[in-house]
Amino acid sequence: MSDAATPRLSLPYVAAGQAQKHITVNEGLARLDGLVQPCVVSRTIGAQPSSPADGAMWIRPATATGADWAAAPTHSLLRFEAGAWEAVAPAAGFTAWIADEGQVAVFTGSAWVALSSTFTGLTAARSPFGAEVRVEIREVEATLSGTSVTTAAVIPARSIVLGVSTRTSAAVTGAVSYSCGIAGETGKFGASLGVALNASNIGVVGPTAFYADTPLVITAAGGGFVSGKVRLSVQLLRFEAPAAV
Repeated sequence: MSDAATPRLSLPYVAAGQAQKHITVNEGLARLDGLVQPCVVSRTIGAQPSSPADGAMWIRPATATGADWAAAPTHSLLRFEAGAWEAVAPAAGFTAWIADEGQVAVFTGSAWVALSSTFTGLTAARSPFGAEVRVEIREVEATLSGTSVTTAAVIPARSIVLGVSTRTSAAVTGAVSYSCGIAGETGKFGASLGVALNASNIGVVGPTAFYADTPLVITAAGGGFVSGKVRLSVQLLRFEAPAAV
């Protein structure tokens, strides 16, 4: 059997004059069966299963137990067939359906990340002349102190905001609640918001046009902020003019 293999999927080549060619061909077919439209059971389970189904596949997490899994590289695809485990090293750009999460993950070259997390903007429509309508999310995490904080989350000029969502990512102290808005409208996207860890709000508004860059402002109620953090996400529509001639 030839030691040569394809550069990306490591499918074995059949050598000239090779005996028992079916072994090499079947090895390549078995690997393709796992890598084409792959579905993995989980990327977080670290214990090597004792009775996996033929063709079942997992992504090895940072720590793993069991003779075969412990010896495999982190992030590798672990495929079981005919009583044996095979560890397949993914290349950057590999995608897989993660069954226990119900989502697609992509391998960046160093980690498997949810495919949805790689998209913060999407072109919904593009004209023949290059004009665009984009759906975007702008988000930051703001550290709170004082009576109000002008955050680094900025609504871009000439966009239409559909809503602003907040989540308290570190419990807020000093204030009994807070508001999320803009200068002059401090509660535009929500008031009396919770200070406990993971308190959240979806500040839906009627589609509102903004004609200048506009920072989001977090304002304390019932006292000044001593500590705490809030994550803010601006959900908006943005537009591009036709391309230059």
